[in-house]
Amino acid sequence: MDYSSNNLSNSIALDIGNSLALASFFSVANNSITGIIPESICNINYLQVLDFSNNALSGAIPRCLLENSTTLGVLNLGNNRLRGVIPDSFPIGCALKTLDLSRNIFEGKLPKSLVNCTLLEVLNVGNNRLFDRFPCMLRNSTSLKVLVLRSNKFNGNLTCNITRNSWKNLQIIDIASNNFTGVLNAEFFSNWRGMMVADDYVETGHNHIQYKLFQLSNLYYQDTVTLTIKGMELDLVKILRVFASIDFSSNRFQGVIPDTIGNLSSLYVLNLSHNALEGPIPKSIGKLQMLESLDLSTNHLSGEIPSELASLTFLAALNLSFNNLFGKIPLNNQLQTFPADSFEGNRGLCGLPLNVTCTSDTRELKPAPSFQEDSDSDDEWKFIFAAVGYIVGAANTISLLWFYEPVKKWFDKHTEKCLLWFSRK
Repeated sequence: MDYSSNNLSNSIALDIGNSLALASFFSVANNSITGIIPESICNINYLQVLDFSNNALSGAIPRCLLENSTTLGVLNLGNNRLRGVIPDSFPIGCALKTLDLSRNIFEGKLPKSLVNCTLLEVLNVGNNRLFDRFPCMLRNSTSLKVLVLRSNKFNGNLTCNITRNSWKNLQIIDIASNNFTGVLNAEFFSNWRGMMVADDYVETGHNHIQYKLFQLSNLYYQDTVTLTIKGMELDLVKILRVFASIDFSSNRFQGVIPDTIGNLSSLYVLNLSHNALEGPIPKSIGKLQMLESLDLSTNHLSGEIPSELASLTFLAALNLSFNNLFGKIPLNNQLQTFPADSFEGNRGLCGLPLNVTCTSDTRELKPAPSFQEDSDSDDEWKFIFAAVGYIVGAANTISLLWFYEPVKKWFDKHTEKCLLWFSRK
């Protein structure tokens, strides 16, 4: 039963579940439906997909709806006016792959029984009023790919008792606009192998996240997610399995950005803005060749802008403003294409595209010569200076005997040899 994207504005009949006992797909998404979610929905014994998103539904989630989730694969109630707490009633054997409760007025904590949903791929509870800590109970999930906690009241640090397999398939994480604190754990980024997919990775028929209704049919439910990219909210109507995004913005993280972030080779979006991060920008970010959007603004980052950032040829949005960066912006066509406000608020920065001229003593970013070249060059100059010093010293010593004929001939002879050696060099 699919009544999505119409102009329906009435409420759902309280006994509608009794009329859909054999339905496997029920959607009234993208309408203006009001009222509550009837408990009779729980009478649909074979329901696999329930999508009531983008309406004006109010009230609470029927507890029985989660208790009966051993067959339900998709539950999307996003963008309504639902309130109260999320029932802690996910059963053992929970079959949910997608749970979207975003953009409602839910309060309280994430249910601990979510750990029973071992097949869960997409968890989106963004834009609610949840007050909780980071969901470490999901750290051993091998299926979770999308985690959105954005714009709630989550707090504390991200420290979990993690292992090598923790969060290993996570590819999109959005925890922006909360009250998370502490440092960014280098081991976190090392474990996220879902963000290290090769550029040419394609799994035939499964290159985006979806829920297939019947194994022998082509019917499937297409997962979507809303992300903030380049300062704008964008709806990803297809979540590609090679798309990776990290948004930790608008929290209270401290410490340095770990170098291990450079291992996330399929990362498209990295947003760490509006925190209290310090130290240099890791050179390893230059290895993120798929990166299209980088926002490190409004932190306490210091040092020079790594010249390695110039190698990010796909970079379309860059914001390094309002930090403590200094030195000359690396001369490269890529970095000079961004507007001046990408670098503003860094008093020590100079060079294009800023309207600040670098002084003569500004140290330019140049590749360091190799050790062998340095050694050879130093040896040659040491020898030359030693030879010059010898000549000058010898001249001073024998100046009193200059008119003594034997000494004059000896001096002339050896001076010619030195000049001949210099001419050969």
